[in-house]
This record gives sequence, C-alpha cells and structure tokens, in this order.
Amino acid sequence: MPNPFADRTVLITGANRGIGRALVEEALLRDVKHVYAGTRVSLTHADPRVTYLSLDVTDQAEIEAAAKTVDSLDILVNNAGLAAYDNLGDRALLEQHLAVNLFGPHAVTSAFLPHLVESQGSIVNVLSVAAIASIPIIPAYSISKAAAFSLTQSQRALLASQGVRVHAVLTGPTDTDMSRDLDIPKASPESVARAIFDGVAAGDEEIFPDPMSAGLAPSWMAGSVKVLERQNAALL
Repeated sequence: MPNPFADRTVLITGANRGIGRALVEEALLRDVKHVYAGTRVSLTHADPRVTYLSLDVTDQAEIEAAAKTVDSLDILVNNAGLAAYDNLGDRALLEQHLAVNLFGPHAVTSAFLPHLVESQGSIVNVLSVAAIASIPIIPAYSISKAAAFSLTQSQRALLASQGVRVHAVLTGPTDTDMSRDLDIPKASPESVARAIFDGVAAGDEEIFPDPMSAGLAPSWMAGSVKVLERQNAALL
C-alpha cells in the first residue's frame, strides 16, 4: 500500500508533551517530509525534519507569524489543549478553556487554511469523549470540547467543497499530564498517536484511538448523531 504521509508536511500544536510529542514521533515514523511542532516553549529535535514553531494558540500575533513561516502544509493537527478540575464556579476558568480548546483551533485553522486548500489537505482536531458525554469533574473542559466538536462538524461541512477533510479525534483516558491523577486504565500517548495517523489514512471522519473510545466506533457511523450531521450538512 502506498504511504499516504510520505513527502507530506504536518503541523502539530501542543507538540512539547503527551499526545502532541507522540504525534511528532509518529509522523517521523510515517516518513513525512517535514513536521512543524508548535509549542509555547523553545525546543530542539535531533531529526532535521522537525522545525519548532513558537505557537501559543491563544496569541493571534504568534499564530499569524507561524503561518508566514510555513510555506506549505498538508495536515494540520490541532492538539494543544487545557484540562483543569473545576465545578463551574469560576467563569474565568471556563473562558480560559474555551480560549485554548475552542478559539485556539479556530484561529490556527483560519490562519493555515489557504495552505490546506492549496494542498487539498486535512485538519485533525484532537477532542475527547467528553465532547459527547460530559465528565463532571472537569466540566469546563467538557464544555469546551463539546463546542470544539461542533466546530469540527461545521468545518467539515463548510470546507468539503474546497477539498479539505476534517477529522475529529475522540480520545478516551490517555496517560498524559492531564489525566495522570485519575486511577483508571489509560492508553499510552504512543498508541493514540498511531491510531490517529491510521484513522487519517483510512479517511475516518471520527477517530476512536484507544480501547475505551473504540467501544463507540461500531455503532457510530449509522448512529443518530452521525445521521443528523449528514442531514444538516445537506442544507448547504
């Protein structure tokens, strides 16, 4: 089978740790031509195919500067995220989650969209099963990811005519800093990263990259949510 990632250029936000760092390594294993690793901290990588970009997804000036640095782009992975325990008592914390998890991917996608239209590329929004069923110990995170899932569905419908594919990654518990204190089974970031690339290669609109979320996959494509999404998209 031809390698769909060979000679492709990928940008991954939140690339300094967790799933983001694993995605960088997986991209290299898939023989991509270039990986732009967006982070808020300065880093280096031994592989010359990796270029680190200073990219805070809440900073419009940094986003615009990064977009001018990149000459071409085939795959944008909106991975940067925030998750904090709360009880919805602090509006500022909710707004912070929305800034990172909703408005961040929107701003980054808007800035890099011309490149993706030119390449007929893909957008990959790393979300969570919390987007479809709230986790009440992290409600602000759940709300922001639900909004980002709606953003993803809207982008999918609106960008289809321009040849840009949009994928939603609905992750379950993963062994990252965000969930390290939860005493539950977790998938490794490396296995999640592999499943994300496999899902993009397969053209899956929703990617369920771990054992917990994979339980949703068999009934998803024919389920009522997906049917309604297709009906709504037909309004365009």
